[in-house]
Amino acid sequence: MGATHEVTNQVPPLVGHDPIAGDAALADACRQHADQATLDSLKALGALAGSEQAQEWGRLANENPPRLRTHDRYGHRVDEVEFHPAWHELMRTAVEHGLAGAPWASPEPHAHVRRAVGYLGWTQVEQGHGCPVTMTYAAVPALRANRELAGWYGPGLTSREYQFGLAEPTGKRGLVAGMGMTEKQGGSDVRANTTRAVPRADGTSLLTGHKWFTSAPMSDLFLVLAQLEEGLSCFLVPRVLPDGSRNAFRLQRLKDKLGDRSNASSEVEFDGTVAWPVGPPGRGVPTIIEMVNLTRIDCVLGSAATLRAALTQAVHHAEHRRAFGAALAEQPLMQHVLADLAVESEAATALAVRLAAAVDAGEADLLRLAGAAAKFWVCKRTPAAVAETLEVLGGNGYVEESGLPRLYRQAPLNSIWEGSGNVIALDVLRALGRSEAALAAVRAEVEAARGADPRLDAAAARLAAELADADGREARARRIAGLLTLCLQGSLLVRHAPAEVADTFCASRLGGDGWGAVAGTLPAGAPVRALVERSAIRAA
Repeated sequence: MGATHEVTNQVPPLVGHDPIAGDAALADACRQHADQATLDSLKALGALAGSEQAQEWGRLANENPPRLRTHDRYGHRVDEVEFHPAWHELMRTAVEHGLAGAPWASPEPHAHVRRAVGYLGWTQVEQGHGCPVTMTYAAVPALRANRELAGWYGPGLTSREYQFGLAEPTGKRGLVAGMGMTEKQGGSDVRANTTRAVPRADGTSLLTGHKWFTSAPMSDLFLVLAQLEEGLSCFLVPRVLPDGSRNAFRLQRLKDKLGDRSNASSEVEFDGTVAWPVGPPGRGVPTIIEMVNLTRIDCVLGSAATLRAALTQAVHHAEHRRAFGAALAEQPLMQHVLADLAVESEAATALAVRLAAAVDAGEADLLRLAGAAAKFWVCKRTPAAVAETLEVLGGNGYVEESGLPRLYRQAPLNSIWEGSGNVIALDVLRALGRSEAALAAVRAEVEAARGADPRLDAAAARLAAELADADGREARARRIAGLLTLCLQGSLLVRHAPAEVADTFCASRLGGDGWGAVAGTLPAGAPVRALVERSAIRAA
């Protein structure tokens, strides 16, 4: 065989690693906010997540996107979506390992941290199926606004069994939930919704309208918003009614999306659709907002997972690829890029797991403000960071087989889902204006690290000045949300991360030396080799 057919200087496949226990930052966060036993309980999931089999599921689910079937062969409406078997393997794994609604029925004190750590590790395999997993998780507390409905459907939503297919919900071993808020005349402006609800004598209502973006339409149950005389209200819409008949849930088309291609997102028409009220009439937004706040936490987790998956690819490539006479990972400029990305990833991970710990602890005030700010900042940072990892691999990263193009297409999603940047930044201001307790909780979290690093103390003082200045606050909403998040991340890292991580974060993100335009601009003397070594994923 001629020399031209020899394959040299290509990296080995990235398999056999553990993105949960093998990720030092994620494992440390789990132990910090839960314990070693919680981390150990995810051992099987971590081993599967790093396996060749799971990676193949992710590839197949995206290369074989869902297909809409509106009618059967005889002309009857069925409104069903077909998925590749790999999709069902991903969903089954997530549900069986407790990443959907199971934490709400768990007696474990760290159930939500466990779920968050598992979610962050497992969704690195494939991000699209995280959408129905997230919505199922988030629907449970919102549904508790109607005790009867919670009694009917709660056991299925908190089950660890995955049972795909449309059937009467109370007869299924496990349920998946979705949400329908967005309409074509106004995305985030849900009060402009035109879907109408007409009450009936039996306590149900009939809905008429159109939802512009309803993901995971094969879910069993949906929380939707519709207008009553009292105002915008929340309803539960099942795909199959108690008598076993199909509800009027018409799938008009599936969206052709930039990313998230494994997951079906649809336009849905309601025409005499039976719905049950959830929460008081006219209080639809406050009722569903609990679900929205939880899905925003998963936006942070999902972005942290996307960033971590891309970083893992970049570090693995740099460790095995040689250029200009040395391994990429040994070259100073590459070390600075990888170290910068590693710090970004660890800061995102630390904050995401802290938010989950707040769910376990019932810290609603902290979640209200910190959750919104983190959703803005972490999700906004991810696309640029993933783009840098593409450059680490060069042309190899631009090829679909590497998996990075899928991560790159996925990266902007969480910044758009559940409120894009401006909406979330304004929600941060809304939380600041309406809840002194929320502001006090965030301040306490930042103040817990007071005196540990002068750069963090200075950033906290700048944040206090920003919050005290009422002039033009709306125009400064992004600045406030970003600085608030950086202060939270800095506090967490200074208290819990290794010194080289905390010091580099504070020097670059809070030190004011002009960092931030591009990755790889860390201050001189940063411990880049140690940071890269810490970020290298370990074997299962």
